[in-house]
Amino acid sequence: MTPSQLILDGDCDAVLFDLDGTLVDTARDMVAVLQAMQVARGLEPIPYESARRQVSNGAIGLLRAGFPELAVEFGDRYHAEYLERYTGSICIESRLFDGLAALLERLESAGRPWGIVTNKPEYLTNLLLDELELAARSACTVGGDSLPVRKPHPDPLLHACDIAGVAPHRSVYVGDAARDIEAGLAAGMATVAAAYGYITEDDDPASWGADAMAADVEELTQIVLKAVNLY
Repeated sequence: MTPSQLILDGDCDAVLFDLDGTLVDTARDMVAVLQAMQVARGLEPIPYESARRQVSNGAIGLLRAGFPELAVEFGDRYHAEYLERYTGSICIESRLFDGLAALLERLESAGRPWGIVTNKPEYLTNLLLDELELAARSACTVGGDSLPVRKPHPDPLLHACDIAGVAPHRSVYVGDAARDIEAGLAAGMATVAAAYGYITEDDDPASWGADAMAADVEELTQIVLKAVNLY
């Protein structure tokens, strides 16, 4: 049975989520850090909605949007400053997307494990999940630096399945970026594109090749519950 048929036929055992823009709405806190850095340098802060679309691209994506004249790179002083500021304000307004708390509770009550695979650094991922009281509930949590490679490489997803004790071909991965779907497909998982996430204006979730696409959390809930035979 193919992964796409799993979604249709209810034969999945577990659900893995990307973090920012898929499971947790972190945009307010992440954009606020960028805006504070701009203000500190006497610059007009980038409009929230423009910056929000870059949140799935992490600190580097945000910094490149906020400081387009600079060649911001991983580990440079701008990146280090962003991470330091963000660490101190990681969960002021960040919340599960509306409706996802109920989905997680439904999965847990039925004994269906769920977990997280993100490109966010592991220490920030764990800090955020602790603040949201989700860390102990996740069957597996893999950050962007947990392994030598990160998405779109499939290894983080395969590692997460190993931790959770589930087979990749009987698991679903949900994400709001093309790299999420690429990683999920390469890992042999069923994939769902979260079209409600942080998507740039020039991107189209329908082009990612996902097995299914969710326009909002309500649609995602229906797809996931059907995939794990709870709908």
